[in-house]
Amino acid sequence: MDARLLVEHIPSLRRYARALTGNAWAADDLVQDTLERACGKWRLWVVGTDLRAWLFTVMHNLFASQVRRRPPPHALVPLDDVAPEQLQGGADPGLGLDLQRCLMQLPEEQRAVLLLVTLEDLSYAEVAKVLGIPIGTVMSRLSRARLRLQELMDGAAASSRPGLRRLK
Repeated sequence: MDARLLVEHIPSLRRYARALTGNAWAADDLVQDTLERACGKWRLWVVGTDLRAWLFTVMHNLFASQVRRRPPPHALVPLDDVAPEQLQGGADPGLGLDLQRCLMQLPEEQRAVLLLVTLEDLSYAEVAKVLGIPIGTVMSRLSRARLRLQELMDGAAASSRPGLRRLK
């Protein structure tokens, strides 16, 4: 086992874990558990295959097991308690909070597909392999996730503009 192979994938594992859990501490724990499991099961990785996809598969399976065993309602930090300076990237901190809030409202299976395709830039085939689902299911979940996220973001944007209402 060459630890350098794992180290180069840690940033993308952390990014995906943070998006899955919505919590920095839970994400760090998930990455640690993933790396520990990967080291323990290293013999199962076939040299020459995509190590990144294998690591994401390990992480996804661990996360799914954790969710089934103990739902973490008390472990999540409310997004309203996150300081705007902790947000990275965008110029509008409110938009980042809205996006994070809306992502966390997506069903877990849709959120996982959306994050793997958009955040981690995996192909549909790689996502199908990571999640153990057919490519058609990946495309369907991705489409539904994008539509639902757009609906949620439109609703969040509308609610952040006082005095504006949609008339039917």
